[in-house]
Amino acid sequence: MERRKEALHVQINLLKGQPSPNLLPAGLLKIAAETVLSSPDIYKSALVYGPDPGYEPLRESIAKWLADFYQRHIENGISPGRICITGGASQNLGCMLNVYTDPWYTRKIWIVAPAYFLAFRIFEDAGFGGRMRAVPEDEEGVDIAFLRREIKKSEEEATDEGRLTPMFKPERTRAKVYKHVIYCVPTFSNPSSRTMGLERRRELLKLARENDALIVSDDVYDFLQWPASTKTANNEVASTETASMETGKTAVAWDQTPTKPKKSTLSSEDKSSMKTARLPRLVDIDRELDGGTDRAGADGFGNACSNGSFSKIAGPGIRVGWVEGSGKFTYGVSQTGTTCSGGAPSQLTSTYIHELVHKGTLQKYIEETLRPAYASRYKTLMSAVEKHLLPLGFTIPQPDRSIIGGYFAWIFLPDSLKADALASRCKVEANVVIAPGKMFEVPGDESLKFEKSVRLCWAYEDEWKLEEGVKRLGEVAKKMLEASDHENREFVVIEKEGDDAAEFK
Repeated sequence: MERRKEALHVQINLLKGQPSPNLLPAGLLKIAAETVLSSPDIYKSALVYGPDPGYEPLRESIAKWLADFYQRHIENGISPGRICITGGASQNLGCMLNVYTDPWYTRKIWIVAPAYFLAFRIFEDAGFGGRMRAVPEDEEGVDIAFLRREIKKSEEEATDEGRLTPMFKPERTRAKVYKHVIYCVPTFSNPSSRTMGLERRRELLKLARENDALIVSDDVYDFLQWPASTKTANNEVASTETASMETGKTAVAWDQTPTKPKKSTLSSEDKSSMKTARLPRLVDIDRELDGGTDRAGADGFGNACSNGSFSKIAGPGIRVGWVEGSGKFTYGVSQTGTTCSGGAPSQLTSTYIHELVHKGTLQKYIEETLRPAYASRYKTLMSAVEKHLLPLGFTIPQPDRSIIGGYFAWIFLPDSLKADALASRCKVEANVVIAPGKMFEVPGDESLKFEKSVRLCWAYEDEWKLEEGVKRLGEVAKKMLEASDHENREFVVIEKEGDDAAEFK
């Protein structure tokens, strides 16, 4: 007990939505960089301005890689012309808003909530402060009836206000201006962890087509999936000791006694079942449904794009991502002013990523390292939740899912607890950092509140910290529930304005 008390000085961060430092593929990137920088035929193009759509070999390798993963849902593969290289999902969201929206003409930004909170500032920077609307979701995904009703209202408002043509964006053949933008994370959502069902995806796409809306789908977690009931050996800690990946860090238990991690992998059956995506992306549905983006009467730009990134797979410092959409849509993205001036973003690191994708190294790393490790961490965190939180009245969404993935668990609190108070007391009393639901509320829209929820991340911390962190969280919650003051009077530590938001992605 004394040793555990001493260990309380170790902060456990269940808020930070980043890959574990122990799982970053530094060794693989080192080999890729050496290959590129020792090959004049490669580095002579890698170190100059890149072509507007991005490094062509990477566009080709991404197209094939995605076609293999989503093969159940697309008929004729993926053309490199549908791929534009970006500087990551966040950078590309800003670029797409610059190209495809007008702050006067585009009615609203419709955000499925709870939502990834750092996207809000990107929308505000594009001129949509005060024009973001929260859209509720249920167990199947976005509430279509609500969205249809509210879009109709916004159209009536736009007509009354005379916002019938773009004011700030000139007419141009390389792009268009959409009336609406719908932002969502349909698979293993951040923060709710929910996955939108197939029929709901089709309904959403049809609604977007009816209302000249662009669906921006952040598909950054799709490859990080595993069966909810895995055949991974019990009580094994996922190890990444492979020298070529420069991992294999020593694990440390709560009593600070070093222990060497054991090797753990998903069974061959589990691996095989996870080689392809179970659901089509919204961009796949847009491509195939009722004639696709080239159907009669359509303008060819489409109504959905897939915003992808290597940040959650190879590390956020890579700053390489991609967007997939119709050829006309991705061409428009490639013609944003910053790209035309500075060339494709992340040109050098794009060549490194190409080496990993083209040779199959990245996919092997996902299958043999990331999925087993995150499946094990998920199991550890959820076992702790079941042991320490569910008996106190906490609950979780979609408890019967067959496929799990992503980074996050979304936890509902008992009636007498509030997330802000719980998060503050956890930080002060137990040295545990969690994300209160208020962080994920759409600014300026008071209709959806999440003060009864918290987000926990299983990706960043080691397994012993996941178990210990949830245990500490449960102890604080239990004290609050047992306290005579069930109103949980304000006990909130205000973070400084300048705190680094990147810590919380």
